[in-house]
Amino acid sequence: MRNLVVVAVAGMFLASAFSSADARPKYKSAFEKKYPKVAEANKVDCSVCHPGKEKKEKNNYGDALGKAVGKNEADEKKIDEALGKIESEKSAVEGKTFGDLLKDGKLPGSK
Repeated sequence: MRNLVVVAVAGMFLASAFSSADARPKYKSAFEKKYPKVAEANKVDCSVCHPGKEKKEKNNYGDALGKAVGKNEADEKKIDEALGKIESEKSAVEGKTFGDLLKDGKLPGSK
């Protein structure tokens, strides 16, 4: 019986670790649909907004998107609208907006 409990607890830990790895797949999906040229030329994953291993750490693009979305949004239409809304914001590249970088096929966030 004790072994069964240990296995069950270990299984719960493993399940939670794997399910949180891609916690916001709709953000990635919406980004790839809106910017296919960028997705083809670059690795599009969590690092578009999160430059480090800590998901609490965001680059300037991630900060802007977080403010535009306002919460962990699941509606791809609202995510798409937020992506479009922040295109006009200044990037870390002097004289370029996020939208300018995206039109050039580049990832918009600073590292």
